[in-house]
Amino acid sequence: MNSFFARRYVIQGIFIVIALIIVARLFYIQIIDKSYLLSANNNVLRKVVIYPARGVIFDRNGQVLVQNEPVYDLLVTPREVKDIDTALLCQIIDIDMQGFVNRMEKARNHSPYRASIFEKQLPATTYAQLQEHLYKFRGFYVQNRTVRSYPDSIAPQVLGYIQEVNDRDIERSNGFYRPGDYIGASGIERSYEDLLRGQRGVRNQMVDALNRPQGIFMEGKYDTLAVSGDGLVSTLDKDLQVLAERLMKNKLGSVVAIEPATGEILAFVSSASYDPNLMVGRERGNNYMKLLNDPTKPMFIRPIQASYPPGSVFKVVAALTAQQAGVINAQTSFYCPGGYRYGRGAIMRCTHVDGATDLIKSIQRSCNTYYGYTYARMIDSRGMSGPKAYDLWRESLTKFGLGSPLGIDLPNEKGGFIPESAWYTKRYGSEKWRSSYNISLSIGQGELGITPLQMANIMAIVANRGFYYRPHLVKAIGEKGIVKDEYREKIHAGVDAKYYDPVIEGMSRAVNMAGGTATSVRIPDIEMCGKTGTVQNPHGENHAVFFAFAPRENPKIAIAVFVENAGYGGTWAGPIASMLVEKHLKDTITLPKYIQDRIYNVNLLPKTAKKEEVKQAPSPAKKDSVKAGQTAQAKANKQEYFVHHSQVRRRND
Repeated sequence: MNSFFARRYVIQGIFIVIALIIVARLFYIQIIDKSYLLSANNNVLRKVVIYPARGVIFDRNGQVLVQNEPVYDLLVTPREVKDIDTALLCQIIDIDMQGFVNRMEKARNHSPYRASIFEKQLPATTYAQLQEHLYKFRGFYVQNRTVRSYPDSIAPQVLGYIQEVNDRDIERSNGFYRPGDYIGASGIERSYEDLLRGQRGVRNQMVDALNRPQGIFMEGKYDTLAVSGDGLVSTLDKDLQVLAERLMKNKLGSVVAIEPATGEILAFVSSASYDPNLMVGRERGNNYMKLLNDPTKPMFIRPIQASYPPGSVFKVVAALTAQQAGVINAQTSFYCPGGYRYGRGAIMRCTHVDGATDLIKSIQRSCNTYYGYTYARMIDSRGMSGPKAYDLWRESLTKFGLGSPLGIDLPNEKGGFIPESAWYTKRYGSEKWRSSYNISLSIGQGELGITPLQMANIMAIVANRGFYYRPHLVKAIGEKGIVKDEYREKIHAGVDAKYYDPVIEGMSRAVNMAGGTATSVRIPDIEMCGKTGTVQNPHGENHAVFFAFAPRENPKIAIAVFVENAGYGGTWAGPIASMLVEKHLKDTITLPKYIQDRIYNVNLLPKTAKKEEVKQAPSPAKKDSVKAGQTAQAKANKQEYFVHHSQVRRRND
């Protein structure tokens, strides 16, 4: 009996304890912990996403290249829309009634119960007017955003643009992005997206039955702050970039200038270009389609995607690799009768008779004959078959960064083209081919293709006497000024430093001594070492090329200028490079005014590529903007621009 009463008290005690726990838990939930109150009051709370400002991008001297400006997205929850003044709303945001119907239908298809964007990127003036009447539009509210702004309208191919995420972006982000978010689509914006984008925040805002804000819930206790993206310091020199773009106006081609000691890119021009502000705002889709269809291909990034025969500038690489291979030295001399004879009476001509020519003179005078003999020694006189000797020659070129991407911090870089020996074996149907079968390679013609970035990097290698750092466009990341490790690595080009001296001497004489091919662009008080080139183009006018670095000792700039369909390198590309080098080193330009005016004023665009002017339409637009395809950059990349030919007759400067 006693044990029965004992068990009864134990059971009662257990129930009492459970009851006390439940009461205590209810007290905690209802009195102490407000998170459940927050959940219960969702019908009067609005979760407002706070979008972070993307990181600002500066030039190397702290001048702003890309900044943010505020815009406002109008959102709608279709289920909550009741008895609104539709005509007034359309008037304020400047759309017609059909536009309203289309937008509401799209929002309902997305979700009747969840908010979605009704109209994007309303300017501040429209937002101010809308805010006065927002209480009349139940179910509508405004969300603050920022968009990119480009104060100087320069370097669009470097800086890139942002666009709304697509389903693939959302999937690849593992849920980080949501519909309506923006993502870097090209340029630095894409390469450094993870750093620039920042982190979203959330604000819990109380609203009344008329959709009017009533303050912040619980004084922001359950809000999360948005974190702005990291700022980037670009390697670009804004003033030099502005000048380079001005010099390349009405021309097709590229300018790439590199600081040899660091690999930092000082100027990067792809011409034809466009105003990056065209890729912002409600007319972005229309502007994009116009740019995509422009015959001058402004969306095509020529410095890293175009591939050309380098022409006479390739003789610099040929001279270096031949010395390293031991087939020539600084004293090696060949007689130039005005051309190099090969095969069965064929001739690769020079434009002049140079007579006895050593290595230095061959660079100074750009002698084709010298490099015909040099290439023949590389392929025919090394005690092995042509294909095997060619493979060794090709391997030496790859150490100069040719034939594969250099690794610049931009997406979609191309690597150019250096055919493998198997390519020629298949072409000729036999392995018994010799130097005469592809002699045009000796002077940078034929099937050889390199990008303008690789051209500039060759000059950086020569300036450094044998090494380079990967060319890059971001100098420092965030407040700590972080530099990526891959851009600190010193990469050797496979040629000993001692072999650079005669090549550099020849380049110096080409610019600074009578009889050189580029004496018209010499710079007072600066010893610039340069090399001209005129690349034969079977599809039209020849391409003008000029490579240089300066000064000779302790070089500060290496540059490559490529102007399509312009003619002589010394006439067109040389002056552009000379002005940019002098501007960078002396902050002045002393080239005769008549030469400057000729460069500034000439129009070298092909007649078949008349540029269609793209004007930025006023915002907001009255008609719905046409949404650009999410595969924008992919389409641009399909515009392959590989220029090559196998003719061996050419004009040298």
